Amino acid sequence: MGGRDELVELLGRAGLEVVGDGRVEEVLPPPFAWRHVIGWETEPTVVVADDRPDLSAELNAQWHRLATEAEILGGDGVFLIHTSGHGSWARVRLTDGWDLAGVLGPRPGQPEFLTLSLDGDAMVGATTEEYAVWLVAVDRLGARREAAALAAAEESPQDRADAWEALFRGPQARGKLLDAWASGLSLNPAAPKELRNQLWERSRYGMYSAMPTEAVDAALVHPDWRLRSLAAEVQPNITPEQWSRVILAERDERQRWILTMLAADRRAELPENTCRTLAADPSARVRAETARLQGLPASLPAALAADPDSGVRYAACGPAWPHLDAPARRRLLDDPEGKVRAQALLLHHRDHPMPRSVYEAQDFGARALETCRLERGLAEHLARNGEPEERSSLAGNPRLDPDLVALLGEDSDAGVRFVVSVRADLTEEQRRGIRYDFDPKGRHYPLDWVVALHHDDEAMRRLAASSHPLVRRSVARARHLPPDVVGLLSRDEDRVVQLFLAESCDDAPADMLLRVWQWWDGSLTTPDRPRGHPNFPRRDLVRYADDPNPRMRRLALDDPESTPELVERLSRDRSAEVRHRAATDPRLSPAAAARLLEDPHEHIRSAAAQHPHLPAALLTQLLRAHGTAETAARNPALPAGVMRRMVERITA
Repeated sequence: MGGRDELVELLGRAGLEVVGDGRVEEVLPPPFAWRHVIGWETEPTVVVADDRPDLSAELNAQWHRLATEAEILGGDGVFLIHTSGHGSWARVRLTDGWDLAGVLGPRPGQPEFLTLSLDGDAMVGATTEEYAVWLVAVDRLGARREAAALAAAEESPQDRADAWEALFRGPQARGKLLDAWASGLSLNPAAPKELRNQLWERSRYGMYSAMPTEAVDAALVHPDWRLRSLAAEVQPNITPEQWSRVILAERDERQRWILTMLAADRRAELPENTCRTLAADPSARVRAETARLQGLPASLPAALAADPDSGVRYAACGPAWPHLDAPARRRLLDDPEGKVRAQALLLHHRDHPMPRSVYEAQDFGARALETCRLERGLAEHLARNGEPEERSSLAGNPRLDPDLVALLGEDSDAGVRFVVSVRADLTEEQRRGIRYDFDPKGRHYPLDWVVALHHDDEAMRRLAASSHPLVRRSVARARHLPPDVVGLLSRDEDRVVQLFLAESCDDAPADMLLRVWQWWDGSLTTPDRPRGHPNFPRRDLVRYADDPNPRMRRLALDDPESTPELVERLSRDRSAEVRHRAATDPRLSPAAAARLLEDPHEHIRSAAAQHPHLPAALLTQLLRAHGTAETAARNPALPAGVMRRMVERITA
């Protein structure tokens, strides 16, 4: 067992029934709650000597008394508990024979646990000291937190200066803490570029943004192979000459192969003399990757197609084929290596019909059926007698005769019928006549043939009225569409059509964008849409400040008429989604930023740690803690002088 199962088993042995579902409780997170029990200023409410023969029973009795007095046990007996070594609060109630002090600790009578009321305002914790067990009762937690946040916000310019200076006093930051500083500063939008460019040796994040030529040169000749390869993999500012130097200077065959492969993957165009050198490399796998490089002169892939190594010939076959004469193509078709012959046959039969004998003699799989010209007898045989996978691949072949397309449109396999239903050569009447299954929640990619027509307004009008959701979804991916098409798609019954229109089309209407926003707030590929769409409403949004939908309440702060007072109110909203929006608002007060550092949700705590109004004393504390240093180093309010001193420590 592990995780929650392990916790449930432990609490069961302590006589506790778990009644929650494990979701994040909207109360003070356990790490912050423990500070009230084990902090250096803590005063115990009850002290029980650890030499009592009835120690566990006495501790249980005292805990129950304090918990009852503090009204921690709700009307239905439910409360929150946290045990040392577990991550989150658990919602529980007592059962017969419960024994917290005897079970919830390293040994019976040495308890380590916290109990909290459901509203998060009262707590009783147990912790074992050297010769006694302390029970600590804390009331008015909300008011205490509020007072602490207000006190932290009362920060004078001298207090801030002292806080920054304190960051560099005492034990110096080392090792992983410096790595965290480097990673955070690499992502800090306010960090001067010349400082960020010094951090790539300690933080991989530094490699992802364009570095100056001299820094890229240094990375590509670094003695540590991991840094050289990382630069080749992610650094966007590598010139063709730098690619040449780093690859040709690499003595290790495996590493030279990896660098050449990265250059091919990144579609880098190397100088011709470098390509010719790599095409003659002693390593076969380097030569094979060379065949994939962009911009090769035609003579090179043709030469590589005749390489002594079969792996090189296989890699070069595709790039070389358009440049080969008939004898050279014949040599590949007769190659002694089976995979080379198969590749050459696939290329040959894009222009020459493939007979059944060739298909059955090779294990082509879907590649031949999807892309090659097929003799009529082979195509008809597969359409009537092929396996479902073969019929499905065949159904997508654009060269298939119309009668065989119609036959596959009535196939017994739903997957085959679906492939037919999205063919480009069907009329809409034919498309409607196919019985296909479509899962609206399934993942589907835009149809290439529809995307190719995005600039054809008449085609878009015709296809926007298609009965097939995937066709309409593919139309909605167009950057621009005629007004009548936009109007039609913005009312589509398939809400994913509306979503794609919001994400991709610059002409999407405001009312639809607002409608989509109520259930979608962005993806990895388009994280700013629909809210970041140029047509998204910007005014008259304050009216949503009390809307029951938290996503609509979020929008209230986007209105130019919204106020700092509304930011403060929404920073206390019951919805984590709304609080996170407030935590990123530039008008957030220092006290609110301090309070949100103890929010139940990590992403809100992270936003507060990066807020420029966060008091400097709190920010320096975060910079000194391993778990928060990287996030804190991303705070744009770090003074340039402080960042410079941090970089000096990092690079020392």
